[in-house]
Amino acid sequence: MLDKFQQIGDKARQALKNISNSEELEQFRIKYLGRKGDITGMLSQIGKLAPEQRKEGGQLANKIKKEITASFEELKKTLGTTTKKAGPQIDVTLPGIPVERGKQHVITQTITSLLEIFGRMGFDVAYGPEVEDEWHNFIGLNIPPDHPARAPEDNFYVDDQRLLRSQTSTIQIRVMEKEKPPIRIVAPGRVYRPDTVDATHMYMFHQIEALVVDEGITMVDLKTSVDQFIHAFFGANTKWRFRPSFFPFTEPSCEIDLLWVDKNGNEEWMEVGGCGMVDPNVFDAVGIDSEKYTGWAFGFGIERLAMRKYGITDIRLLFENDLRFLDQF
Repeated sequence: MLDKFQQIGDKARQALKNISNSEELEQFRIKYLGRKGDITGMLSQIGKLAPEQRKEGGQLANKIKKEITASFEELKKTLGTTTKKAGPQIDVTLPGIPVERGKQHVITQTITSLLEIFGRMGFDVAYGPEVEDEWHNFIGLNIPPDHPARAPEDNFYVDDQRLLRSQTSTIQIRVMEKEKPPIRIVAPGRVYRPDTVDATHMYMFHQIEALVVDEGITMVDLKTSVDQFIHAFFGANTKWRFRPSFFPFTEPSCEIDLLWVDKNGNEEWMEVGGCGMVDPNVFDAVGIDSEKYTGWAFGFGIERLAMRKYGITDIRLLFENDLRFLDQF
């Protein structure tokens, strides 16, 4: 893998030498530095390296990205200078025209940051469909037919068998159906619930799930991972706690609370997600030996993580698209 990283860097350097115009430079940016580019993709591969290679792999990938990005920007300036056409003189005494610069939405920024943290912790990323069947949304997660979570008033049903997924835990089931332990994944995505909209609730929001399955996994592993993640994302002094709870797909189960300061400066605990040890019934449903393997899972609300990190007191602000608000991030 490290040799592959070096090869990508060598190809990018050689490609830069052959660029002679802005059009070719843009194609280079898409191929190597775009969201799905070769160099950007190296960072997502770090989690697949052996533990002892991850530090070296991360350093190499970042070094290559910084070097190629710097060379790209330098060439961009040079091409801009050489291709600049003569035009009317600029009256420097006139007021300047402000340039509006686009940027990622604060939720997208948060998701990117979360995936980077979990990538450094050795997690792969998994995705799944937003329109789900009852098997993946309920049955596979040990949610029986008479459970209140399956009620029509608590879900957005498309027809008798399908609905807009109410949790990203559905991706865990899909992964365990196709892959066998060891499993170590995170799964971000949108979810839908007909909640009453208020300062902390929305009918569409984002979650990020994590799942670890292997031999000998315990609650200690879960607590350690949650602690590392929270302190990496929020800072070393962040206060959080486990609170006993119940979920059909984990046993034992806990809620995860973060200490929250409201708009009046009052401290209170805000629930940001749930977690627990994977229930043996879930393993049995996907064909994993529950006598041999154990695992843990958690799910965080991404909007609530962003609210805690940036001091946002009302979730509705994240969806109103008011540029005066969004320009702060």
